[in-house]
Amino acid sequence: MRIVTQKEMKELESEAQKGFHFPEKLIIENVALRAAKAITEKLGPDISAGELIFLIGKGNNGGTGLAIARHLASMGHESQAFLLFDKNDSSQEVKEQLKISESYGVRIAYIDDVNELEAYFQHNSSPKIIVDAIFGTGVRLPLSQFIYDVIHFINQEKAFTISLDIPTGVEGDTGFIQGNAIQADLTLAVSLPKLGYYQADGAKLVGEVEIISAGLPKPIMDKGGDKFLIDKNIKFELPKARNKFGDKKLFGHTLVIGGSHGLTGALVMASTAAIKVGAGLVTAATWEPQYQEFISRLIPEVMTGYIPLDQAKWGRLIMDLEKYDAIIIGPGMGRSNRARMLVLEILNNFSGPVVLDADAINVLSLKSDADVFKLRNAPTLMTPHFGEFSHFTGISMDDVKKEPFHYLREVIERINCTVILKGPCTYLGFTNGKTYFNYAPNDGMATGGVGDVLAGILGGLIGQEANLKKRDSLYNIYENLNRTILMGVMVHTWAGQAAAEKLGVRPMTATSLIDAFPEGFKSLDELLKSEV
Repeated sequence: MRIVTQKEMKELESEAQKGFHFPEKLIIENVALRAAKAITEKLGPDISAGELIFLIGKGNNGGTGLAIARHLASMGHESQAFLLFDKNDSSQEVKEQLKISESYGVRIAYIDDVNELEAYFQHNSSPKIIVDAIFGTGVRLPLSQFIYDVIHFINQEKAFTISLDIPTGVEGDTGFIQGNAIQADLTLAVSLPKLGYYQADGAKLVGEVEIISAGLPKPIMDKGGDKFLIDKNIKFELPKARNKFGDKKLFGHTLVIGGSHGLTGALVMASTAAIKVGAGLVTAATWEPQYQEFISRLIPEVMTGYIPLDQAKWGRLIMDLEKYDAIIIGPGMGRSNRARMLVLEILNNFSGPVVLDADAINVLSLKSDADVFKLRNAPTLMTPHFGEFSHFTGISMDDVKKEPFHYLREVIERINCTVILKGPCTYLGFTNGKTYFNYAPNDGMATGGVGDVLAGILGGLIGQEANLKKRDSLYNIYENLNRTILMGVMVHTWAGQAAAEKLGVRPMTATSLIDAFPEGFKSLDELLKSEV
């Protein structure tokens, strides 16, 4: 599903109005009817146990909120709307919807002091369901003190809160807030999800997101876009079916390099994940002093090797690189100058795809090593978390957290490298200009080794794509790569969700994800079958 900025959404609506004669009033009515239905389905019997409180702003967001209140009132649900701005200062849509909603039995009250809202809640003790229709994505910060007081009161009430299009106080494109913003349990996204849902504070405030169709024409909705949400409705080209008669060589040979004193477990998890996503062969190599520790922890299906500490003895390793179909380097490798030199040797001498993870990113820098990436004739994939991305780029952690999408695209343009920026919302930035957002917060995955497992999944799957090392067109190479990366991230996410459901989030470990690969691949298979 496409993710849009404010400008892009306005362009879509403008095109619908001009090219398809689709008026704003019809958008409001479509959204209101479908939002009312979504609210009743979401709340179920609870909707009748409480009172619906609508907080109404002066723009089209407020007008749509009143229309939703009217539809719910016509279904027999008690609806109380509080107008937070003078009627005379409100849009024509709000004025018209006020008349219609009142005639349908929606109670309307104008307030300009939060004490009036507090008094109403105190005198009406029934459970409250709050619908935030104050501002939409075009909010201008800072807000007035009165609106901030209303936000503070609503958040303190801890009632089930539904925001229309975006929680009030959150900027539509950046996810920024100033001071405070509505904490929504559910956000009803009009037509398409907005960029601000997945950045900065927005990702923490939108709650569950449900898309509400405005009825915009399909030809408009299906075209264009460079930002997409990964979910079970995602559309992408089907992967080739595995050959039932293939041998282990057909399914690729992946090399995994990493491990250092006390950190060989990272290499164990990455290489185990690589073999368990279907790689035909996996070889794992660590520094020579850690070799015995490493092999004592490793499963028998993974082949092993070691890297001499003496750089002068690396010649054989470099000569043998071309027998591999993909290389993962970095898990637990350490941050020494020797580690840096090894990463550069791999990037400069291997003609196939490389996955850079963890310490392989930490020992490089954008300032010093940009040319290494640009000169490669094969795909490179980086998988940093926010701290590693900040260290590599020299951009402060605070700035990265505020504008991850902006900085991700900026870096990709400089080094022509695919980047997966990992977090509660993970951003997959491809070299073709497209970015995919994987919004699947799971605190069970906030544990050591989960990133190593992802690197292993990616390297194991990429190694099975033998055509990535062939002299195919760059377009085909990167299309295959991007599809495989999408698959890998989805399997990782769905395995994490399966592990959380089975074990609970506290007992989960990175190994729990590997054990849940069958469930992850089952979810992927179900998605792919639905595409047929």
